[in-house]
Amino acid sequence: MTVAQSPVVDPGYRVVPVRLAGGRISLRFGLRAVLVTAVLVVVALAIGVVSLATGDFVVPIPDVLAAIVGNASPRAELVVMDWRMPRVLLALMLGAALGAAGAVFQSLTRNPLGSPDILGLDVGAYTGALLVIIAGTTAAGPVAAAALAGGLLTALLVYGLAYRRGLQGFRLIIVGIAVSAMLASLDTWLILSADLHLAISAAAWGAGSLNTVGWGQVVPSAFVLAVLWSALGLLARPLHATGLGDDAARALGVRLDASRLALVVVGVALTATATAVAGPIAFVALAAPQLARRLTGSAGVTLSGAAAMGACLLAASDFVAQHAFAPTQLPLGLVTVCIGGMYLIWLLIRQARR
Repeated sequence: MTVAQSPVVDPGYRVVPVRLAGGRISLRFGLRAVLVTAVLVVVALAIGVVSLATGDFVVPIPDVLAAIVGNASPRAELVVMDWRMPRVLLALMLGAALGAAGAVFQSLTRNPLGSPDILGLDVGAYTGALLVIIAGTTAAGPVAAAALAGGLLTALLVYGLAYRRGLQGFRLIIVGIAVSAMLASLDTWLILSADLHLAISAAAWGAGSLNTVGWGQVVPSAFVLAVLWSALGLLARPLHATGLGDDAARALGVRLDASRLALVVVGVALTATATAVAGPIAFVALAAPQLARRLTGSAGVTLSGAAAMGACLLAASDFVAQHAFAPTQLPLGLVTVCIGGMYLIWLLIRQARR
């Protein structure tokens, strides 16, 4: 495979003609989008390094970097690699997953409010996991499977109720808000009806937290997210095409129904994975795609930019949750709700002015 020199077709985009054995294709990408995404990745990693260095036992950043490559003292390696690294990695991975899930649903609905938070998918995943926890099972596998099942069933319910001779993004959002409210009421009733110890555990988990995670959650989460990211990469073209409208997508040869179903399944799986590990984390999926779109100057949401922004938001929120009121640690979900709530108010005011 050879890549020819890439001509600039407009101030913001570059086309790369790629010659393959069976023909030739052209790759088009935005220079600004690539640069902004790279900067966001660097910022997310920098937040992770600072998180590894900060705590009751302060580790200088050079020692943190030495511990990562295995050249630090045993004490520094214990603190950095065993105690703090799993939490930092999960914050980055789950933030990227939520950002990508938000990009999927905002592209499908063609609405900045069309995220798993608003559509009730994270509440559905929480309901599924809650049923398993209250039944007395706290193992990661059953909880994750129940969260995925709850998210998929909620997506099916919302999709079915919103479908009327086609699917409109605004109707989907309204139905999602209603279903989310009903499921939230059901969750409250389940917690109030459960055994006291299980109810306390379920309520604490439902606030969203990374306080108890370890390497046992990192490895399976990384494997599942790698599979989902690979599937999302294959679905990137139909995702971008659906953002142009149904007629344009059909003209480009996209099978709309099959593509939408696959994208919904992957988007729900990304949300459910984050919910199964850390509990319901609100507003990251809502805010990350739109913030990334404004920074990149793209006409629509981009998967890579949204994922990088999601990683930044969740890593920063987790840092605030750990250290804002140290030694007391706040629930991670509380911090993201505060940040996301302010963003949502700004977004609603901006939309109303239009």
